[in-house]
Amino acid sequence: MLGLPDGVTACLFDLDGVLTKTAEVHARAWKQTFDRFLDKRGEKPFDLVHDYDEHVDGKPRLDGVRDFLASRGIELPEGSPDDPPDAPTIQGLANAKNELVLRLIHDDGVEAYEGSVRYLHAARDAGLRRAVVSSSHNCRDVLLAAGIEDLLEVRIDGIVAEERGLKGKPAPDTFLEAARELGVEPGQAAVFEDALAGVQAGRGGGFGCVVGVDRAGQREALLAHGASVVVDDLAELL
Repeated sequence: MLGLPDGVTACLFDLDGVLTKTAEVHARAWKQTFDRFLDKRGEKPFDLVHDYDEHVDGKPRLDGVRDFLASRGIELPEGSPDDPPDAPTIQGLANAKNELVLRLIHDDGVEAYEGSVRYLHAARDAGLRRAVVSSSHNCRDVLLAAGIEDLLEVRIDGIVAEERGLKGKPAPDTFLEAARELGVEPGQAAVFEDALAGVQAGRGGGFGCVVGVDRAGQREALLAHGASVVVDDLAELL
């Protein structure tokens, strides 16, 4: 049904890059945030391909900061959640990135992928259960701005993950929690992801299918990280 294996009764969708055209907004915000920080230290700029894909894409914001800094051998104090955006701490960098994302979304708006909206409607009409699983703390605002919140039954986002103590991607915890809320076993659910960390989470959770969505020319990497199938757009599955 809808390009999915027999026995799959639920769809677990990542948000940025799968349902909405916000992955590029996050990438721009990460680059501006890290480049400003790295320039002060005389370090080479943040790479939008390697650094973004390998260290921050799809991960909770703080994990993205920690993993990227570790890749450069940079150590910073953790800081506190209320650190200002210019504080030289992990929390400060995370806050700077979030502030920039919110500004970009406010200024430019949010657009959903047409093929993804068609797929959401088809999944609903076919009786498939539907959840969004995102590391973003701004998930609900993005869904509302894109006009697709009503097409999803369950939302497991960064806020929910913190409240429930769930590990972020590449751990499968948030996807497993979404399946639990929908009342299905992992083998009955399909994961839809564009991020390597998200695909890895889907594979690690033992889900019935992991659909890699290739928005950035990384088909082979998505397959290598565990995607069952890779498409350029969800409409291809219809």
